[in-house]
Amino acid sequence: MKKWLLRYTFHSVAILIVLIILIVLQSFRYENKSVIGTTISDFSLRNIDGKNLALKDYADAKGFIVIFTCNHCPFAKLYTKRLNELNTKYKALGVPLLAINSMDTLVYEDESYEKMQQRAKSQKFNFPYLYDNMQIVGKEFGADHTPHAYVIWKKNNQWTIEYSGAIDDNGAEPTKVTNAFVANAADELLQRKAVSMNETKSIGCAIFYRK
Repeated sequence: MKKWLLRYTFHSVAILIVLIILIVLQSFRYENKSVIGTTISDFSLRNIDGKNLALKDYADAKGFIVIFTCNHCPFAKLYTKRLNELNTKYKALGVPLLAINSMDTLVYEDESYEKMQQRAKSQKFNFPYLYDNMQIVGKEFGADHTPHAYVIWKKNNQWTIEYSGAIDDNGAEPTKVTNAFVANAADELLQRKAVSMNETKSIGCAIFYRK
């Protein structure tokens, strides 16, 4: 009995160590790869209303706030109200917010399209929540965590990444935010200025990409 327990405990610990290593490796996957200035292709993804949505559907958009998020991540859940507020403010200025779920549904069953619809309804999302089930868009952006924020801007009729990283500097306590990275980037771009802090480190749950 004792030998069986020891083997079981050792096996469990080994699995845990492997998972930790995978998470750490995934966390650093894009650390040294800057995406600022990268051009993003237009994409078409299914929204929670059942209709496909593309960047070209926003003919008058100056840019977009793109947030890679998901259903299960505790850190991503902290930002629901702030995402609604960002969309309310910046959509009116020609910079709508799009949320994208690129999580692997084979790893996380909570990330199904139906669960996305349920979460959006229960949390009263006022922005599109797009299903990147093939993970193509997440890979193109280089999103590695949820939430991972981007601000893309139209330059010479192309969409260019101008900011990548965290939404702000305090996920747990919104009233104590001192650097609203996404909002600051959008404000500077609207003023036709270069983004002064164009890259930060996104923190949250790792996105695992299928090979």
